[in-house]
Amino acid sequence: MQNFNLAEHVLNAGLATPDRLALAVISPSRADRWSHARLRQAVLGVAAGLIGRGLRPGDRVLLRIGNEPAFPVAYLACIAAGIVPVPTSAMLTSAEITRISEDIRPALVIAGKGVALPAGDTPQLPVRDLAAMESLSPADFQRGDPERLAYIVYTSGSSGRPRAVMHAHRAILARAMMFQGWYGLRASDRLLHAGAFNWTFTLGTGLMDPWTAGATALIPADGTAIEQIPLLARRHGATIIAAAPGVFRRMLRADWDALPELRHGLAAGERLDPELRRQWQARTGTDLHEAMGMSECSTFLSGSPDRPAPEGSAGYPQAGRRVAVLSPDGQPLPAGEPGVLAVHRRDPGLFLGYLDQPAETAEKFLGDWFLTGDLAVAAGDGAISTLGRADDMMNAGGYRVAPAEVEDALVPVPGAGDVAVTELPVAGGASIIAAFWTGPATADALREAAATSLARYKQPREFVRIDALPRTPTGKINRRALRDAYRPG
Repeated sequence: MQNFNLAEHVLNAGLATPDRLALAVISPSRADRWSHARLRQAVLGVAAGLIGRGLRPGDRVLLRIGNEPAFPVAYLACIAAGIVPVPTSAMLTSAEITRISEDIRPALVIAGKGVALPAGDTPQLPVRDLAAMESLSPADFQRGDPERLAYIVYTSGSSGRPRAVMHAHRAILARAMMFQGWYGLRASDRLLHAGAFNWTFTLGTGLMDPWTAGATALIPADGTAIEQIPLLARRHGATIIAAAPGVFRRMLRADWDALPELRHGLAAGERLDPELRRQWQARTGTDLHEAMGMSECSTFLSGSPDRPAPEGSAGYPQAGRRVAVLSPDGQPLPAGEPGVLAVHRRDPGLFLGYLDQPAETAEKFLGDWFLTGDLAVAAGDGAISTLGRADDMMNAGGYRVAPAEVEDALVPVPGAGDVAVTELPVAGGASIIAAFWTGPATADALREAAATSLARYKQPREFVRIDALPRTPTGKINRRALRDAYRPG
């Protein structure tokens, strides 16, 4: 197949139902609606406008756009024209985005209002100018080898400086493995994603995938409170809700009516604790299906409506994925033996490499296996449970302890709120396990739960109540920040 374009693949299903709602940006007071026909015209019109500005296939465009429809339109327009978009979080500072711009060397920056821009003399296109391009005569899709570079995303940087991750046009084909392996996605679905447009979880699960299936994407408008999301889901007939686990937790604290159209929820971005899943099931009568992924391979483990994940596991490898738990010498391990979670080099969703970093790319591979950095163990039925990041594993008296195991014992405590555990150094080169929580529960209640459920060496020695857990830009618990900020008293 040498005649392929990612954007064309995403937009093709809309040709059969041009008047169906493709996108609604929703708030309690308004809704901005886009049909599939309008979306296609906007993408190809903007593609024509970018070509008219002298951009050529292979040029890179840095997207500095806030939470608005112009973000996915510009993203797809670039790819349609063979230009390489680099989507970035609007939360990045000028210093952070300047470093990224120096790496990327973009031919153009599409600049949103109020979003920090890189220093330097790179040409800028105000995002407001895209609206005038949308009505231009549509550009043709630039087709070619599906292995060629389509877009670049950045890792969150939770374990060091963010890296530029290169993905091929074929990556969109691998996303189809999620449709049944995670989503249970149908063309008739109305998928509400609670994230901002410029989060890659939203861009993929909330927008590209529904459009590829000919379905409808619902995105809360900028400034919408999380507690209002169930109201919007009910009002707009959402059949699926996707969000980070922390968002589901906040929704459960709010007062709202039943969601009669909802079939299930999708959780990703951080580990889904079993107690939160049980609370959602009890409140809605529907399940929460978790997926695990990363910038280099999107999601590859998940539960689904057809095959729910066993409690406490991340689910099963999606059909077509090549996933294994490896020993230190790179051999797949049998069920029950913990090791490093890995994805095979020939997995269709795996990245092309880190931009201009061939040595760093090679370091991530052990033979033909890409090492995710996560520790995991497989069950006899193939379900995989994650044990935390390799660099998050704790050492308690010579025993290795996974944070998730301790957190699962503490989360059910009434009033625990958000919980995280990590290892903290103490005098003499030793270390202890420390637990952090945000709710009104007492340290004694948490200590009692740990004593009841965990072996002595796994129990936290220090309990610290804080107002909020530190998180990465993608919402994951930042254990490094906890370790850096706190020391035992």
